[in-house]
Amino acid sequence: MYFVYILQSDQDATFYVGFSENIEQRVEEHNRHLAKYTSTKAPYRLVWYGAFRDKKTALSFEKYLKSSSGFAFRNKHLL
Repeated sequence: MYFVYILQSDQDATFYVGFSENIEQRVEEHNRHLAKYTSTKAPYRLVWYGAFRDKKTALSFEKYLKSSSGFAFRNKHLL
């Protein structure tokens, strides 16, 4: 399975969208400051995730969520 996930920073309530094959490990990496982009805003909490059977679909959905129309979709339907 492939996962697209949304994290929220406990520091400033900002969101981060990511992709992983092992969601538990990846969230732990974010919270242990092992992910470069998110290291300054940890700790994070998982607020949403979706599971996909194929990698291409998961990566396409992650890319969509990072777009301007994806932000609106996230706020209206996922959070």
